[in-house]
Amino acid sequence: MITVFGSTNLDQIGTVPRLPQPGETVAGGEFSMAAGGKGANQALAARRAGAKVRHVSAVGRDRFADAALELLDAAGVDLTAMRHTDGATGIAMIFVDAAGENVIAVLPGANGTITPADAEKALSGLTRGDVLLVQQEIPQAATRRALELARAQGVTSVFNTAPFLADTAELAALASIVVANETEFALLSGRPEAELDAAMAEWAAKHNQILIVTLGAAGVKAMANGRLIEIAALPVKPVDTVGAGDTFCGYLAAGLDAGLDLGTALRRAAFAGSLACLKAGAQPAIPLAAEVDAALAR
Repeated sequence: MITVFGSTNLDQIGTVPRLPQPGETVAGGEFSMAAGGKGANQALAARRAGAKVRHVSAVGRDRFADAALELLDAAGVDLTAMRHTDGATGIAMIFVDAAGENVIAVLPGANGTITPADAEKALSGLTRGDVLLVQQEIPQAATRRALELARAQGVTSVFNTAPFLADTAELAALASIVVANETEFALLSGRPEAELDAAMAEWAAKHNQILIVTLGAAGVKAMANGRLIEIAALPVKPVDTVGAGDTFCGYLAAGLDAGLDLGTALRRAAFAGSLACLKAGAQPAIPLAAEVDAALAR
């Protein structure tokens, strides 16, 4: 089973011809709302990949909460550990340009109330063979506690370094598997992107971890037990890249939970992340397992 311990948001999305510069107003196109939050996105991706998933998070007692949980509930994600607070549900404000690139501001709301005690409840009963998936959109103290407990209990922990924070490197060292994009890993390692392979080898050896670096359209690289694995992405013309990284993480966790070898799990996750770029929004764009299977078969 996969336990996702992280954020739940409602995304507010505006399409614009191009992303505005500071102080600039750009006239846009359409506005929409969709369920989001990195934790919720990854939980839905893992569930659509076929895994049994429990999502531990918090939402407010406002009209956004039901919308934020709708797709998770419909997909059969276990929401029994979801906590409802008196504050607002978390909100992500997103602008997407004509090329599919985006800028995002996150207002944490109820996500900001998650504590180390919530982490202890989330990890209660988990044992070797279970998978914990965490990100960094809830208070770091809670995420740190979850990673510490996972290590103590023999749970495989997958730590996504987004969004990158001042103490990300400290938390990353606690995980079994680290997933970062190329920019985040340069910040994590302190070495330029041009030295990616050497930096990956150094980090993985130093921390005795599996390290995975996503490269967008260039695919993904992983360093495991001194071996470099390179996986190509599915070539697509992106409509919206929001949620592609979360789709990758959820599908990766599902593949590992199902017992797939790392290379196979990475390829499946990379193709799922590519397919997620073909639709607008985060959760609405996450592909079903059958769609990923079809793309892998082509």
